[in-house]
Amino acid sequence: MSSFSNPKKVMIPCRFSFLHCWEPDSVNGSEPKYSVSAIIPKSDTKTVNAIKAAIEVAIEVAKQESLPKWGGKIPPNLKLPLRDGDVDRPEDPAYADSYFINATSQEQPGVVDRRRVKITDPLAIYSGCYIRASINIYPFNANGNRGIAAGLSNIQFWEDGEPLNGRVRAEDEFDALDDEDDDFLD
Repeated sequence: MSSFSNPKKVMIPCRFSFLHCWEPDSVNGSEPKYSVSAIIPKSDTKTVNAIKAAIEVAIEVAKQESLPKWGGKIPPNLKLPLRDGDVDRPEDPAYADSYFINATSQEQPGVVDRRRVKITDPLAIYSGCYIRASINIYPFNANGNRGIAAGLSNIQFWEDGEPLNGRVRAEDEFDALDDEDDDFLD
């Protein structure tokens, strides 16, 4: 496993939802971006603590920059990227007993399989599969909103999961046909 010297970069094992890694998507008329909602079980305290630590580093960086994004202090109503699924998405069972972080990028993320071979098939990575995502935690000050955001860097497929779009895989929906099933209309 790679190690990073950047304290604001985190490798997150998670489940994907609202995945847009193949084509950028626009939310409410905003600039199209590549994005994902990364779902992290609350029981994964190692990953949750790493994200929280990266957020703290980003807050300190923002306070101490030579041209401070926040005027040298933590702003009230600071927006944070790590959110509680039980609070913010109680109606969605995929987010139960989990945290989530929305990560975006203007550039398409790199996507590889378990052996680090580039994936080009858009059906291979989908909302519901398990992956590792490389994200950068950074401060922002835009249009009067100040906070900490997550930038999506790269994605590594981990394993299949039940799709979150409600669609059933074709291989799970149909029975195999025998040669004697050649009479289609009978």
